[in-house]
Parts: sequence; structure tokens; C-alpha cells
Amino acid sequence: MAEQTTLAALGWDGWFARAFEEHRRLGRTAARVIAVHKDTAIVRDEVSDRSAFVSGRFRHEALASSEFPAVGDWVALEPSDATTSDPVIAAVLPRRSAIRRSAGDASRRGGGRLADDQVMAANVDVALIVAGLDADFNLRRLERYLAVAWASEVTPVLILNKTDIADDLEGRRIAVEAIAPGVPVISMSAREGTGLETLHGHLRPGQTTVVLGSSGVGKSTLLNTLLGERRQATREVRGDDARGRHTTTHRELFALPGGALLIDTPGIRSLEVAGADEGVRAAFDDVEQLALGCRFTDCGHESEPGCAVRLALLEGRLERARLEAFRKLGRELAHQTRREDPVAAAEERRRWKQIHKAVGRQMVDKYGEERR
Repeated sequence: MAEQTTLAALGWDGWFARAFEEHRRLGRTAARVIAVHKDTAIVRDEVSDRSAFVSGRFRHEALASSEFPAVGDWVALEPSDATTSDPVIAAVLPRRSAIRRSAGDASRRGGGRLADDQVMAANVDVALIVAGLDADFNLRRLERYLAVAWASEVTPVLILNKTDIADDLEGRRIAVEAIAPGVPVISMSAREGTGLETLHGHLRPGQTTVVLGSSGVGKSTLLNTLLGERRQATREVRGDDARGRHTTTHRELFALPGGALLIDTPGIRSLEVAGADEGVRAAFDDVEQLALGCRFTDCGHESEPGCAVRLALLEGRLERARLEAFRKLGRELAHQTRREDPVAAAEERRRWKQIHKAVGRQMVDKYGEERR
């Protein structure tokens, strides 16, 4: 059971109070979701931590999995009923922000509901994107996390962890700053506790921060260091490729000693970008700025004349790997748009139908009807 606290200490402010007004008139109380275990949410209010379940009406009316409570959500609880020991969640308050990953495979789609994004953390102010300075260091993965943060309208902060074993700290820091202009970059060692003084400047009382990164980058070690006690299990990374093993198995919100709120998440290696393409544009602002100089506004940066992006590539002002990452994320977003937009999906089916018909006509012209 948590010590008695206030809603303000959990991140409650006037924005949420206004959204809660109709529930207040119905006698409901507010609480924040600090963990989710299958159909059960652990909520915290001014009294204690308790298990809570969504109401039958909520479950019946929910159209997608993302409408269910996620860690960081504020929820409205029905008035206490002597016939039940666990509170009932009547509604999830509107989210001010949400870190989402694309539900690109069936394992992350709600059974019987619409294909949907997965809400990793709700009502987040800052995203700590952690990269390990070992053999698993990957700039392309950091670009994806940055795109997710910007698309979620969450301020990113990059953490270069494991400075105690880094063999080229300055070189990697320069590479990271090149793909993330204007984003704070903090070099530290969570295991040795160095660099924490800079990080504390981004952990403000009442604000919610989420820790993102793949397995093995040291997220659990960082959390334990910030808490001042061992709350999350940690394991050594594999020696052959420096990849980590999953130790955090669920998302959970923790209150840090200084009053900041921190959401820990399991490691994610394959992250599909969800949300508007503004996130990709912000993460690849250098490519977008170059594209402004292209002769055609719809330039695909492939073979079009007057392409400023390909010119920068030839002159060495843009790395090919970064351009390929930009193109790949663009294709993912286009695919997601077609999947979610019925009009776009129908147009895509129509386009491929025309292609198949054209191929069929060519086969008839060349080989005859019997070889079609």
C-alpha cells in the first residue's frame, strides 16, 4: 500500500480537473493507473493503491483496445459499493499525450475489436530514450524512438548509458547529436551513478517521464539508481552480441524521491512508428530541410531531376543510412494510413487490381489467350 498522497503529486492539474467535472457531479472519484495486469488495473488515489476493473458497460462500448486503461491514465471510479471490494472504472479521462506503438501484428490487437495502436504510456511529459554504449548501439533504432516521441507530442531526452564501458564516447555522442539536433543528450553510467546530476534537471515534481529503450540498455538499473533501492530485477547482457534479456515484464509508474513520476517499460527491439507523420518529420528535420530545395514538391528523392536530397548525398552532407531510414519510416506510415483509412485502402486495392489487369492483357498479347 502506498503512503497517503495527493492527486497533485500524481500529476493532477486543472486540465484533468476540467475533464473530470461531469464525473465529479456523478459522485465518482479520480485515480491514476500505475500498472496494468491483463484485465486488472492497479490504481492510486489519495487513499491507497487498489486493484480495479472496468465496468461491464465500459467493456461493451469500447471499440478498440487503446480505449482501455493504460499506465499513466487518469480514470473515474464509481462510488464505493458495499457489495464489492474492488473499485469499478467507469471511464478513462481524455489523454493529454500518449506514447504509442503501431499494432503491426495480430498479437497486439484486441480480439474482436478494431486493429489498433498499443498505448505504452499515457499523459507523459518527457521521454527518456536510453541507448547503451556497448556493441548493441544503434542509431537507426534511436531515430525510431525519436519519431515516436515527437509524434506523441512528448519532449525527448537521449540518455547514453554505460559510459563506464564505452570505447568511443565522444564519437558516438557526436553521431547522436547529428541525428537529434536540439535534443538534450546526457552521457552517464546508471550502474556507477555518474551523470545523474544532469538527468535530475529533467525530472520535475508532478511531471511524468517514461523510460524507453531496447532490452539491455540499462533502463531497470537506471530506475533502481533513481529510486535509491532495488525495485526492478536486472540481468547481464549476452556476451556475443551485447543484447539484453527482458527483465521488466510490464509497465509501471513509480514515484521518485524528488517528486517526479517515472514509467518503466519493457525493452522493445522492433518498434513500428504510430501516429501522425509529424513525428517522422521532426526526427528527420535535416532531411526535411534539404527537401525544401528540391525542384518538385512531391519529390521522392529517387531519380527526379533537381533533387536536393540526392545532391546532399553525393556531396557527403547526408549519410545514405539516414536517408534509407527516412524512406523506410515513410513507407511504414503510408502502409499504416492505408490500413486505417478505408478510402485509402480501397484506392490501394483499386490500383493493384488495375496493375493485375494490365499484366493479364500483356500476357494475352504476347502469348495468346491459352497462356494467360
